[in-house]
Amino acid sequence: MKPDVKICGLKTSEAVEKAVSLGATHVGFIFFEKSPRNIEPDIAGRIAEKARGRAKIVAVTVDADNDDLDDIVYLLKPDILQFHGHETPEQVLTIKALYGIPVMKVLSIREPGDLKRIDPYIGIVDRFLFDAKAPEGSELPGGNGVTFDWRLLQNLDADIDYMLSGGLHKDNVAQALKETGARGLDVSSGVESAPGVKDLARMEEFFKSVQLASERTTGSAK
Repeated sequence: MKPDVKICGLKTSEAVEKAVSLGATHVGFIFFEKSPRNIEPDIAGRIAEKARGRAKIVAVTVDADNDDLDDIVYLLKPDILQFHGHETPEQVLTIKALYGIPVMKVLSIREPGDLKRIDPYIGIVDRFLFDAKAPEGSELPGGNGVTFDWRLLQNLDADIDYMLSGGLHKDNVAQALKETGARGLDVSSGVESAPGVKDLARMEEFFKSVQLASERTTGSAK
């Protein structure tokens, strides 16, 4: 089965159109000032129109306050809110009730014990996203281009729906799918020529690798 693919950290209309035309199921816009992929909500709202109705529009935030969330929801009109900070299950539940928008919660993974943190969010969030823990000294919670040991996910309950993130690119995505069986992939730095600059050719290469990996998996299952 071909996984969902989310291209995250989009900043231009050209990149949004390319992502959707290649088959992206989700397009992500990052609202975090420290990130090179940060974008203003009004600009994101304009360029996201190219994807509306063709792919899910995802608003990525990091411990955003209520005013910021109000602006993002009003101007972007996202299909999904992605929380990449320290949002508690109670906060997630409150925000879902307020906006009526599905939520994806990011959890950073480095060791087996990190997966225990999913338990309080089960039944509250609509999907998880597992990313690698940021390197020492990084100010960014994600988009650092580093992976984690994907084998940690092999004993995860099959009912847990998640996207896999962290250091994915055209040369390792097949292995990532083989080891995890993830139903969704999230890529950002792996399709960039520089931090925050999406490379259209690299996006094409990534989707080709996903397609080939999916075909191999389907073939072996017959």
